[in-house]
Amino acid sequence: MEGNQRFINGSPSHPRQDVEHRTEIAISQKPFAALFGCSDSRLSAEIIFDVGLGDLFVVRNAGQVIAETILGSLEYSVEVLEVPLIVILGHDSCGAIQATMASDAGTLSTSGEFIQNLVSRIKPTVDAAKLAGTNSIDEITDLHVKDTVAELVSRSKLIDSAIRSGKLAVVGATYKLALGKVTPLVTVGNVN
Repeated sequence: MEGNQRFINGSPSHPRQDVEHRTEIAISQKPFAALFGCSDSRLSAEIIFDVGLGDLFVVRNAGQVIAETILGSLEYSVEVLEVPLIVILGHDSCGAIQATMASDAGTLSTSGEFIQNLVSRIKPTVDAAKLAGTNSIDEITDLHVKDTVAELVSRSKLIDSAIRSGKLAVVGATYKLALGKVTPLVTVGNVN
């Protein structure tokens, strides 16, 4: 969060991005956190948190939708790399959420089967939001982040066990594109 504040203020320190550090970490990696976020080009995890090479184990796809490859990557970060923190990061004005809302309204104009797969994975959150009277894309994104955290913990026995043993925390957060600010929404486990 300190790095995000430097980014917001326009005074990033760009730590651990020099040639010496690059050479040092070429042998192995020891990130302090894993981040699963949206693949949107407007948010790069290392930049918005002002961290360096090797600091984050980053996994991304459109709309931060849980899939087996995502679960495997995050389990790898916990079991092999021993990260103590996973951050699930959504953002405002998310195209995947917009596409799901458009699909729900019957106005989605894309036909790619795998785009439809992403939409179908986000649709339960959009449906739940509608039932609760929520139609704001950003409020739906917040719900989707929370649902993604819950799905991660419920589907991965390894991650659930690491949380229960006190070795891991999972934080769901959102990023505001114009402000550059990351805001935590939900925490599962103990964050030190």
